[in-house]
Amino acid sequence: MAALATPEAAAPRGPTEAGETAEAAELSRSLSRLLPGLEADSKLGRRRALEALQRVLEAAHPEAPDADPDAAAAAFQGPWVHLLLPRLLRLLADPAEGCRALAVHLLGLGLRRAARPRDALPRLLPALAARLASPEPARRPPPEACEELRLALVQLLGLAVRLTGAAFAPHLDDAVRALRCTLLDPFAAVRRESCECAAGLARATPDHFHMQSESLVGPLMQAISHQHWRVRVAVIEATGATIQFGSGKSVDDVLPHLAQRLFDDVPQVRQAVMRVVGGWLLSLRDRYSLFHKLIPLLLSSLHDEIPEVACEARSLWEQVGLQWQTENEDDLKDKLDFASPPPAHHPSPAPKSDPSCISGKPLPARPQPRFLRRGLASIWCPVLRRHSLSGPEAPVSLMGRLRHCRPPAGSRPGLGCRELVFRNFSKILPAVGHDIADWVAGTRVKSAQLLAVLLLHAEDHITQHLEPVLRTLLHACADEEAAVVSSCTRSAELVGTFVSPEVFLKLILPALRKSPSPSGLLVLASLIRGCPREALRPHVKVIAVELAQAHICQASENHLYGERLLQCVQAVVSVGREDCRGAGEPLLEVLVTVLALWGPTGLGDKVQEALAELAAVEGVDSSQDLLRARVSPLLEWLAASHRAWTGHSVELLQLDVVLTHSGPALGEALPQLVPILRSCLQPARDPAMRLKLFSTLTGVLLGAPETVDSQGQLRGYLDTLVQDIFVPNLQWHAGRTAAAIRTAAVSCLWALVSSGVLSDRQIQGMQETLMPQILTALEEDSQMTRLISCRIINLFLKTSNGVIDPDRFIKIYPELLKRLDDVSDDVRLAATSALVTWLQRVQSEASKCCYQSSVRHLYRELLVHLDDPECAVQDAVLEALKAGSVLFPDLLVKETEAVLHKHRSPAYCEQLLQHLQALPQ
Repeated sequence: MAALATPEAAAPRGPTEAGETAEAAELSRSLSRLLPGLEADSKLGRRRALEALQRVLEAAHPEAPDADPDAAAAAFQGPWVHLLLPRLLRLLADPAEGCRALAVHLLGLGLRRAARPRDALPRLLPALAARLASPEPARRPPPEACEELRLALVQLLGLAVRLTGAAFAPHLDDAVRALRCTLLDPFAAVRRESCECAAGLARATPDHFHMQSESLVGPLMQAISHQHWRVRVAVIEATGATIQFGSGKSVDDVLPHLAQRLFDDVPQVRQAVMRVVGGWLLSLRDRYSLFHKLIPLLLSSLHDEIPEVACEARSLWEQVGLQWQTENEDDLKDKLDFASPPPAHHPSPAPKSDPSCISGKPLPARPQPRFLRRGLASIWCPVLRRHSLSGPEAPVSLMGRLRHCRPPAGSRPGLGCRELVFRNFSKILPAVGHDIADWVAGTRVKSAQLLAVLLLHAEDHITQHLEPVLRTLLHACADEEAAVVSSCTRSAELVGTFVSPEVFLKLILPALRKSPSPSGLLVLASLIRGCPREALRPHVKVIAVELAQAHICQASENHLYGERLLQCVQAVVSVGREDCRGAGEPLLEVLVTVLALWGPTGLGDKVQEALAELAAVEGVDSSQDLLRARVSPLLEWLAASHRAWTGHSVELLQLDVVLTHSGPALGEALPQLVPILRSCLQPARDPAMRLKLFSTLTGVLLGAPETVDSQGQLRGYLDTLVQDIFVPNLQWHAGRTAAAIRTAAVSCLWALVSSGVLSDRQIQGMQETLMPQILTALEEDSQMTRLISCRIINLFLKTSNGVIDPDRFIKIYPELLKRLDDVSDDVRLAATSALVTWLQRVQSEASKCCYQSSVRHLYRELLVHLDDPECAVQDAVLEALKAGSVLFPDLLVKETEAVLHKHRSPAYCEQLLQHLQALPQ
């Protein structure tokens, strides 16, 4: 045996080595006395032996103050590896839970005290894997049944990783096999500890970990939706390290799950995703091929609802841009040396976020990813297919290290950030366009917010991708989610800011001509709002004329369509200002159309505001002055198509708006208005249209002094109104529709004659033509027609002054007497009032004796109605008889005495007789 001894072993030992050997021998003797107890059959005996070992290991330390810790660790190494380690590893499978727990604790003490912890790995790792790994983790429970012990075993595995570092690489298989099971452990604390262990393992063995990293991706992605938010955060951080130091093949499998966590209800989870993605953008070795995948995830965090998360995301994005700018300084030399200032119309810059608001550090960089071919759609589409998770743990408030600061959304990004987005824009945009149409609302909102951020970075490079951008906006602006529409409106404004209107109008206007829609009008309005005034100036009239076309402004009766159309006009006026003076007429036509179609549904006030703005840029005081200046062109515009109008024509509503809102300006536009009325109110035209037009005309004529006769010129068109409008429409025709038109015509005639703008002579001229039709109208079925006819006849009689032909005059009272038997008391009272006027006209006649027989007949009929059941009618008839008593009082006394005994009550007859007796002889 001596011959086999090595020279080093045979050489004499130095003082230090001798001391270490003596200390190791003493420790070995101490342990040897306790080790047999570990093999005892009694659970209590094994436990006592383990507790004794714990006391020995915890008390064993260098006694001298100047003792060398390294020497003590070296002395502990031998007994630890040869005596303690094998026996403690066997106790990991002890039936007693307390013994297993003490064994795990002692293994941890041993690893910390040993000089070379890596020497224990060949035995330790298989034992840990045997206790933690199950052949089928999803179906069978792990060999270690106790949750606390599984947690302790995982902590022991993490301790071994931290103590051994790169020396752990040969044992990756066992560690990964154990972690694949513990990452799916039912105990949340085990999952969190496993995530920390996996991240530490990736950092400790960067040169070898990529060979095993794919095995961990699957369990990590299964655990990323755990109900506890702390577990989700730990999984995300572990995923970051696993991908950073692992194989790039797993990036495609990881990104959809990370994107899903951007919708997490807990801000800490979203913040973890943002930090991981930011770390990859800063540190991944092949990140250049992944920019189009990673940039959307980080930029999506710029609109996080928590200001601190958005602030940190902005700062990370700035770091990414600066780093890329530094790495590509040669390519950007000209842009750096001759940096162009932001455009004058760029959104107002704001101060950059405070870097002190950032907590945490970027992840270390050791990547091996590859080029990814799938688009962003593979990230967003599966995002919210599952139900939202909300664990029992209430999330705590966001870390106090983050101070409240929101990133300035309108500031101009740095050159590096802009170049990064521009160079990857063509790869990102198709996926954004796909996801902005997703059926999940949250996906659409995120995609719309992301599009606005991308356009802010792309600036004038948007022109190269304008067609797909506008196509995406046209679709998204029809979304039912207000947040999606708001973000897309902001995107359209950015397009208008950076793209020449000459370019975007060539795309948006043909799209509107082909398929007018509320979303198309909203996009156009937003483009105009974002456009600089100088650039928009040459195109103001083109836009106004296009909006005034019937195929656009009359394309729909939907309220939202009208609101968007109004927004287009408001945008043109607010941006163009005085440049709109040359386009005032088509803009006014659009406003008239909006007021006609959607004024009754709530847009009236907004249209009036737009009219006031247009009047201000036109240089007039009010909207009334604007209409006064434009009413004649408006009527000429409407007259161009009036021969084809029907009751459903939009132009009829437009005419109603012009007539009801022009006020005194109508008095100057009679040469254009009257021909339209004459043509549209002919009996051959559509009845529904005539009814609507008569209704509008009635309202205008009721205020004739302030509307059509404001200039005193209406009398010049009186013959046209009577001969070409009233006479044809008062002619009797069978049918309810014809009766309704006659009612409307009678109402319009009453509005004219009662407005006060006609002289008695003019009314006398009208009655000669219209009295036969009005007398015929007394027989209409419509109570309204009969009532108004009585009033018109009364007015005709009051203004006649004895100029009525006797033959015609004598035919009036019989028709009025018939109305005393009307079913309506109002008609009977109106007829009685007209009879009073008729009697007064007889009194003024020089040859009143010629009317004695007619008056006698009238007396008799009135005396019949003096006994009417209605007191109001009796009173009116009594007044009529009193008024007519001056004609032939003796005759009236005789007729009254003849019927006195026939009345139910003689009171009214007695009053009449008393009145007759009081008359002067």
